[in-house]
Order: sequence, then C-alpha cells, then structure tokens
Amino acid sequence: MVVIGIDGNEANIEKRVGVNVYAFELLRSIWKLQKKGSINHELIVFLKRPPLSDMPKETQNFKYKIIRGEGLWILTKLMPHLWKNKEKLDVIFSPSHYVPPICLQPRACSIMDLGYLKSSGQFKKYDYWQLKYWSAISIFVSKVVFAISASTRDEIVKRYPFASKKVVVTPLAYDQDLFNIKIAKEDTMRVKYKYTIVSDYILFLSTLKPSKNIEGLIEVFNIISGRFPDIKLVIAGKKGWLYESIFERVKKLKLEDKIIFTDYIPEEDKPALIAGAKIFCLPSFHEGFGLDVLNAMACGVSVVISDKGSLPEVAGDAGVYVDPNSPKSIREGIVKVLSMDDIEYNKLVAKGLEQVKKFSWEITALKTLEALDYVAGQKR
Repeated sequence: MVVIGIDGNEANIEKRVGVNVYAFELLRSIWKLQKKGSINHELIVFLKRPPLSDMPKETQNFKYKIIRGEGLWILTKLMPHLWKNKEKLDVIFSPSHYVPPICLQPRACSIMDLGYLKSSGQFKKYDYWQLKYWSAISIFVSKVVFAISASTRDEIVKRYPFASKKVVVTPLAYDQDLFNIKIAKEDTMRVKYKYTIVSDYILFLSTLKPSKNIEGLIEVFNIISGRFPDIKLVIAGKKGWLYESIFERVKKLKLEDKIIFTDYIPEEDKPALIAGAKIFCLPSFHEGFGLDVLNAMACGVSVVISDKGSLPEVAGDAGVYVDPNSPKSIREGIVKVLSMDDIEYNKLVAKGLEQVKKFSWEITALKTLEALDYVAGQKR
C-alpha cells in the first residue's frame, strides 16, 4: 500500500476560492474513491489546526496529523516532522506551489499558473517574491508537477524546460450535485433577495484583485448600461489585494446604483447566484483555469470570457471570447449575448452543458494518484 502525505492546509479554510477549492475537492474525491474501494492508498493529511466539519472524516486509511503552528509552517513545523518520517511516507504532495525545500521523501506539487511572472505589479511585493522563488524551488525539487490546465503546463515548460518530462495535466472540475440546470427558482429568488438584486444581471465571480480586470469590466459596463438600463452588474467575491481602486472607479463613474458588491459568496449561495445570471463574465488578463466558468456553464448560463490563459480550453466552443486588453472587444462580447434571442442563447447554453461533461473530479483524483504511485515506485 502506498502511503501518501498531503499538506491539506489549503483545503482546511472556511472561505475557499481557487486553490482552496482544488485542494478540498481533490481530498474529498480521493476519500470517496477509498470509500468505494476503487483505490488502495493510505493518506496522512497534515494540518496546522483541526479539520473543519466539512472536511472528509477519518477512516482506517485516511488520517489527519495536526502539527500546530503558524507563519512559515512548512519550514518550521512540517519539514522537521518529515525528517523523522514516523508515518513512513512514500511521497509527500502539496496541492499548491509550496513543498518542503529539503525533504527525505520524494515530493510533488501543483502549479495553478505562472501569471505572476508577467505581472509583478499586480501583487504585493512579499507575495510576488514568495511565489516566484518558492514555486521555482518546488518545480525543481518535485518528482512530478501537476498543472491544472494545458495552458499552465505550457507556461511551466517554457519557463522551466528541465521540468518538461515531469509535468502532468490534471484539470479542475465541478460538483455536479451543486451546479446543474435543476436549481430551483425559489432558491434563485432567495439569493437575489439576500443580495438586493432586483433585475437581470451580469455576474463577475472571483477574488477581487488586479489580474481579474474588474476595472476594465466596470468601464465597459458604464458604456453599455445606457443601452441596457435594466441590467445590473454583480461583482461577487472576497477582497484579494490591491482592490481599492475597483471601488474608487465605481464612485468616480457614479455607478453605485447599478453595481452590486456582494463580498465573499458562501457555497450554499453560489449555485443559485450563478444560475440567476444572464451572463457570467470573466475578462481576466490571465487564468490558470477559471473554475466558475465551468460552474456557470453547468448551470445553463452563457459565459463571456477572456481569450487568454486556460479559458479557451475550459469553455471550448461554448465561450464568447474577448480580448481583456480591449474595452471594445469586451463590450462587443457582452452586447452580443445580451442581444441574442432565446434560440441563439439556448444554443450557446447547450454547447456549455456538453462541454462540462469533459471534466470530473474523480478522473482528476485518479490521474493524480497514478502519478503519485509512479513517484513512489508503485505502478498500478
């Protein structure tokens, strides 16, 4: 039996976004595979604090190891613990950019994207330097590097050619039980009431940070709002970094009555909020995957998205693509969908529903385990 150690801290937080969702869904999918008897692995999940109530429950072959600490926990707590190797791990896996730099066990990491290398000004200095150098170390020392999209794989190979033979693409997916076309209208109305949304709306849903091009979307919405006066723009997501100018732009354009900020959206509200939208819009300068693009298509909502990064491989021919550097392109994409009749719109929705069938957390988990088995010298 292969014994896998996993740094589970990205999953063990309340307000999950991006890498947190990935880490959580991966752990949950592996746990489900164990419950079904589809795999034969022992998992030791390392955490800074006790697991939250929605984390997978312990079983005979799925255990948590709590090593309390904060700050540079990987360096000061996890790495010294791994040197003792009491759990007799065959491999240590971090579903993030950060693995222990020095370690007896073979390591594996996951890379979301390398967009920070092209846009250092969109990050706080500390975050940028940590991402840049620790990610490079992780890619160098890891026996396998998981990329969440083919686009991310290509970025890694271009930047770090030595890693070309150890990058494995394991795409993200969506929860089919939560995101689907069966979401009740009553639930959609509940969420609209909760966030004071009283009309049709364009939805942006992601962390508020410069790479998401939210200010560009606001500028475009200011232009088209005269033509579509009954449409609101809903900007949903928790505050990331360097977000202050987003709110300043709304005030400057006097759009306070037309733009709704919801802050972080709890998981129980997200499906209904997405399902109630006319358009899901993500005009990012760069995306490692774009998880909520999948969620939107699964809910029967058309997507107007950037043509950069991984988004074209996520949405396929179901996406309406725009150039994030061109306000004109973003405007044309949104207007195109808002101007569609029901037949055209439903055709686009149907393409999206077909596209999402290509993505599965179970398949992602199986591909991940297969690569970890190889690293541990245990080919199935």
